[in-house]
Amino acid sequence: MNCLEDRCEPQDNPLQTGPAASALAGSSRSEDEEEFPGARTPDLASSSWQEAALAVVVPTYNEADNLEELVDTLFSLPLKNMQLVIVDDDSPDGTGALADKVAQHYNQVHTRMSVVHRSKKGGLGTAYVAGFQRALADGADFVVQMDADFSHCPTYILQMLGVVFATGMDVVIGSRYVPGGTLDENWNWWRSLLSKWANIYCRTVLKIQVRDMTAGFKLWQRSALQEIKLETIRSNGYIFQVEMAYLSEKLGFRIIELPIHFEDRRVGQSKMNVSVKLESIWRVWELLWRHRKRVSEGRAPLTQPRPVMSRGRPAPHR
Repeated sequence: MNCLEDRCEPQDNPLQTGPAASALAGSSRSEDEEEFPGARTPDLASSSWQEAALAVVVPTYNEADNLEELVDTLFSLPLKNMQLVIVDDDSPDGTGALADKVAQHYNQVHTRMSVVHRSKKGGLGTAYVAGFQRALADGADFVVQMDADFSHCPTYILQMLGVVFATGMDVVIGSRYVPGGTLDENWNWWRSLLSKWANIYCRTVLKIQVRDMTAGFKLWQRSALQEIKLETIRSNGYIFQVEMAYLSEKLGFRIIELPIHFEDRRVGQSKMNVSVKLESIWRVWELLWRHRKRVSEGRAPLTQPRPVMSRGRPAPHR
């Protein structure tokens, strides 16, 4: 499926359609509070979500063929104060230089896009940490992380933001493995099996409820990233996604999984390979040991199971 098809076309108000609306429709205030502790009742006619200080962080390595279209698609979203942070690891194909050129175009009136240049290929985890820190320093109240290859449809960001405004969640995960989530039909059976097995393995070892542990498409509230303390994150590969999900539950964040369609990359080569996945197996145990004493200063860890879906809602945890 192409992310620009009708299924992912931008919505005038994501609080009025899709999962955000499902989180509110047909339920009383007491029901909302039972399903989403800390939830608030939003003004559905409000345009405040369009004015949110949101930053999108995209790490890149050899993504020149995708970059311009991705940036154009992101800036076509009806989000007045959205900023984009590209973190490039000295891509041999010139992605960094192209990002500078595109940024110059979009920054003519005011700064909308920044590019963080790193001197070498430093890994996914440290790239995201650098991008998150830049976004927070620039004043973002909400931070989205996503891939550069259109595996993650940019227009889902509207629904993610709508869910946050509707429920007050700390983290929204674009999930392939909750009801309604789907994988690209071009994925072969081995790749699909390995991905699902990795998620089950991580959930079992770490004893957490997030279904899509390796999801790279998330929206964070500023306070959540601050409480995680990004300087303590050491994972520097795809295990980074697992570490962030693990800490989110361990620290008692309110998490919700929004079903998405995960599309295979359009052009270029995937950075994921078997050796990377095998390395992640033993690193899960490292996470368990390293964060064994980590507790929230102001929240109780999540201990009670939550339903995957309830009355058509996205999958809540907390």
